[in-house]
Amino acid sequence: MQRILNTLYITEYRSHVRAQKGNLVVSRPDGKARVPIESIEAVVLFGGQITTEAIDLCVSRSVRVAALRRSGRVRFTISGPPTGNVYLRVAQLRAADDADAALDLARMFVAGKLQSYRSLLARWEAEARYPERTVMTVAREVIAERISALPSARDGDAVRGLEGDATRRYFKGLCAHLAGRTDVGSFLTRSRRPPRDPVNALLSFLYGVAQTEVEGALHSVGLDRQVGFLHGLRPGRSALALDVLEEFRPLADRLAVRLLARRQLRLEHFVRTGGGATYLSDGGRAVVLEAVEAWRGEELAHRLLGRGVPIWALPSVQATLLARRLRGDLPAYPPFVLAS
Repeated sequence: MQRILNTLYITEYRSHVRAQKGNLVVSRPDGKARVPIESIEAVVLFGGQITTEAIDLCVSRSVRVAALRRSGRVRFTISGPPTGNVYLRVAQLRAADDADAALDLARMFVAGKLQSYRSLLARWEAEARYPERTVMTVAREVIAERISALPSARDGDAVRGLEGDATRRYFKGLCAHLAGRTDVGSFLTRSRRPPRDPVNALLSFLYGVAQTEVEGALHSVGLDRQVGFLHGLRPGRSALALDVLEEFRPLADRLAVRLLARRQLRLEHFVRTGGGATYLSDGGRAVVLEAVEAWRGEELAHRLLGRGVPIWALPSVQATLLARRLRGDLPAYPPFVLAS
């Protein structure tokens, strides 16, 4: 168990979480810990069990409960009854059913992500040497071309095609940037299900943690996390959360690069299964979660707001802006973009 700021992480597989007199009691083989429900905003489980009474207590106090797999992939999120104005969700459904409105939003989610990718590559390119610099330059230029092509994309498939190609180019640049900078071995390509090497394991884990934050932010403003615009509708899929998550993947990548370049993570922080999958070990997960909470307190410049915003608040800011766009208060949705 790790309690970091306002999030309770349950990391031990033999942990048991129950409710008792307005508190969460976490039992482990080495003892118990009592956590007042008023002191937390989220419970994130990587293992262990939680009782229905504990879930009920969390839901009644607006404490989000999320469960993640070893890879960081979100298994489920429980946030309680819908909040906000029902007319906002009606507007969301109408926009999802309107081909032009859905296409416009899909373009913006991808544009935000790709602009941030371009900014990251420009930073890495400035300090790189040949031949790695050439790889980053080519990737950055191709991404710029894909961004320019987004306004003329005629449907969601075209947008996803541009996004997919640009993302592949970006990961080539990331591979070049990490070459010789880590103690976890080589990183050759992006692999997800399952992650095949330590870098992929770290990226997948960070994306999963970020998704739980996005889902909580969408719920808090009254949006339905399953009704998206870029990602197709599918039973059980948090399509809108995955849409907004696109803007935050570059932030997670930047944190991953920091952890690896500073040698805060080494091979000993990962485990490899017989099937070839690679995951963070218990110790590695603890290192990453502590780094995530410290990182969430950092401020980043927000172009629309014209000021710095703590990273922990960015999902809520973007969820609010999306809600305002769907209500018609904004002419367009402004995605978050990392400053150059």
